[in-house]
Amino acid sequence: MPVRQACVPSHALLETVSAPSSDRATLAPPKPPRQRSTTATAIVYCEAEFGALDGKTANGLVRHSEKYRILSVIDSTKAGLDAGMVLDNIEQAIPICADLNAALKQAGSIPDYFIFGKAPASGMLSAQERTLMLKAIKQGMSIVNGLHEFLNDDPEFAAASSAHNTTIIDVRRPRATKDLRVFSGSLTTMACPRLAVLGTDCAIGKRTTCTALTRALNANGIKTVMVGTGQTGLIQGARYGLALDAVPSQFCAGELEATIMEAYEGEAPDVIVIEGQGALSHPAYSTSSFILRGSSPHAVILQHAPARAHRCDFETMPMPTPASEINLIQTFAKTRVIGLTLNHENMSDAEVTAAITRYERELRIPVTDALTRSQDHLVNMVLSAFPELAERVSQRQE
Repeated sequence: MPVRQACVPSHALLETVSAPSSDRATLAPPKPPRQRSTTATAIVYCEAEFGALDGKTANGLVRHSEKYRILSVIDSTKAGLDAGMVLDNIEQAIPICADLNAALKQAGSIPDYFIFGKAPASGMLSAQERTLMLKAIKQGMSIVNGLHEFLNDDPEFAAASSAHNTTIIDVRRPRATKDLRVFSGSLTTMACPRLAVLGTDCAIGKRTTCTALTRALNANGIKTVMVGTGQTGLIQGARYGLALDAVPSQFCAGELEATIMEAYEGEAPDVIVIEGQGALSHPAYSTSSFILRGSSPHAVILQHAPARAHRCDFETMPMPTPASEINLIQTFAKTRVIGLTLNHENMSDAEVTAAITRYERELRIPVTDALTRSQDHLVNMVLSAFPELAERVSQRQE
């Protein structure tokens, strides 16, 4: 079957790309980047992973993007479908296309950006992905790269970008070592509550719940700012944030603390919500410990997937219970877990309802699903823990 050149049914084949050339282009003199429209347009690449755990960057961009207008998603295994319908059964008018040619045809003109929307455990490009991204550059698209592999440091990518008047954004690149901040204790001067959303595993919906919570609180008159700690939140357009897993460990707590202070001083919010990473109990990730240290949160909301049997990417490691994770968090840090939010993957609505009832009875804290239940539950979860916030809103309305 030939490769389709349009947004086609889900049985379309993978795009065929040639192996990377061994010839290295000579670096050309830098050219000024071409002018971008106010709202940049983008194609998101997520071959064979859209809607899955390793497609979390693409999934997040379809659900929420302040920085880019997403024109399409590339995933030949789901071509012809609407991206929003795949994720949440909600029409988003973002088609899934079979390959880059199909996505360009659907766009009608060259989009501003090609976003790498996968988050593989390796953090690196495959040979095919490398060739495809070079092809996107040659078409005139700039690159948004959230991997640990910095493409600006790659001679072939740097040369291609210069030759075709595009830019490469390495989202995870930290600031220069000489500019990194160490922990200072400055958060003790902050008047507003800090709330971290942590989880029992990676790729479990912490960022999605953070975004939903921030929106819901703002909609109810509680000025809330989210501080992102991963590449997806930054790509979505988080005004304040950093890719914490790319920062040298000596500076993680200080960099996060300084970013939170920037959000506080810049926005004067009622609440600051901090995105969690990994899980405190997960041996493969240390970022949760740095988040608890660097943000010193007054409270934590824990995200859990009841139907997930084992850790993501670790089939021999069973999932922890919410109770055990709560105990660990409250032992490790001077904070309290004020609520549990659920990831409903592989669950029916009735099963979600049963899980909410069971966990509320067991844990004696509020429980909800940020995507399938009313946002009021998230708001009430926070107001119950911080009643002074409701008083502040009432005073403003008088």
